[in-house]
Amino acid sequence: MKQHHYLITCFPVQGHINPTLQLAKTLASLGATVTFATTAGGLKLVKDRLPSPDGLTYASFSDEDAPASDTTTYMTNIRLCGIENLTKILQNSLDTGRPVTCLVYSLLMPWAAEVARDMNVPSAFLAIQCAAAFAIYSRFYGSGGIDGGGIDSSVCVEIKDLPTFTLCDLPTFVLPQNYMNSFMGPMMTEHMKELETLPKPLVLLNTFQELEQEAIKELESKLNVIAIGPLISASNSFGGDLENEEKNYLQWLDSKQEKSVVYIAFGSLVVLSNEQKVEILHGLVERKRPFLWVVRSLDSEEEEVKKMFEEEIQNCDGIIVTWCSQTAVLSHKSIGCFVTHCGWNSTLEGLVSGVPLIGCPHYSDQTTNAKLVEEVWGNGVRARMNGEVVMKREELGKCLDVLMGEGERGKEIRKKAWLLRGMAMDAVKDGGSTYNNLRKVMDTS
Repeated sequence: MKQHHYLITCFPVQGHINPTLQLAKTLASLGATVTFATTAGGLKLVKDRLPSPDGLTYASFSDEDAPASDTTTYMTNIRLCGIENLTKILQNSLDTGRPVTCLVYSLLMPWAAEVARDMNVPSAFLAIQCAAAFAIYSRFYGSGGIDGGGIDSSVCVEIKDLPTFTLCDLPTFVLPQNYMNSFMGPMMTEHMKELETLPKPLVLLNTFQELEQEAIKELESKLNVIAIGPLISASNSFGGDLENEEKNYLQWLDSKQEKSVVYIAFGSLVVLSNEQKVEILHGLVERKRPFLWVVRSLDSEEEEVKKMFEEEIQNCDGIIVTWCSQTAVLSHKSIGCFVTHCGWNSTLEGLVSGVPLIGCPHYSDQTTNAKLVEEVWGNGVRARMNGEVVMKREELGKCLDVLMGEGERGKEIRKKAWLLRGMAMDAVKDGGSTYNNLRKVMDTS
């Protein structure tokens, strides 16, 4: 086997760092030398998870000049300091006799491929969203892609053997009216352009073969794709600072009956409106089911909303925390369902835990993931929004009744959720598809 030195880099936000850092740890545990690099601010987000296997080291570059009042300026600043510092890291690896043999970069960092090319280092793109979303991006942003300016309500994407992806199922930033399109559109075009400059571009997918074989097959006709997921760490968390949060929620979960608790969390970036928080709270209280809800902070809420939360929480069997270890919660025997924004990390964590999902997508690939959960994998339902803005309490109540009730549909969803868990476990075992693919990456990349 070739002795590799991987330089793995990612954008400095929690949802990007989690799977990328897990890949770094996995490759190191398989015997590779790995350098994980992101901004100094990015490394602070995972300071409690820095202990690592032999062979993994960390590098950071200053992001002091990156903050800006608008997204475009911020992305430009990150690009400038990133190009300069990744070049230095690659040069230093040459000077010290431990040259980087492959640079792995993820979403929002297409310029990293340019750095690798200029330094004559092979590169690989780590797609941290589902394979179906990446297949859709290739339709929109690859050579001869769909003209974003011509998109209307009739636009859909067909992937063989999958349900049709209509407008409401597409990643939101492919839509020209979406606020993210102004910077994500050009960014994804650059990603695809960089891949198309290579004769056989390598794309690593954070999924597993058995879960998304249809989308993977579509991508294989254009790219050298290898499924190496699910990239999940046992310490993934959401909310505040681990050191400042007591773990009382685990003891509380211990006191509950098996599969009786509703877990609600919307990741590290989704910001719920006061109206949405009120609707969720009332939906939970009205169904009289115990719940654990991660709300990052109520400090900025209107006084009336804070008072209502304080009063309601006294009269129901539920707790609200600002932080939790999501993987620890999802693997707890008392959890009956997961109300989630359907970010890909959370979707995979729920799937690997065998917990049924209620998908409440907001933006980006979340809409596509919710489609897959409900219509392809069958391990959950997608909550319908009021005007695509707010999930009303009645809708949440109906979804809870399905997933945690005694009806045939709920039983089938719970059965499928548990079967998917088994498939994921088999994929990462010695001899499983993901295990074999990781070995393939180390043999060929």
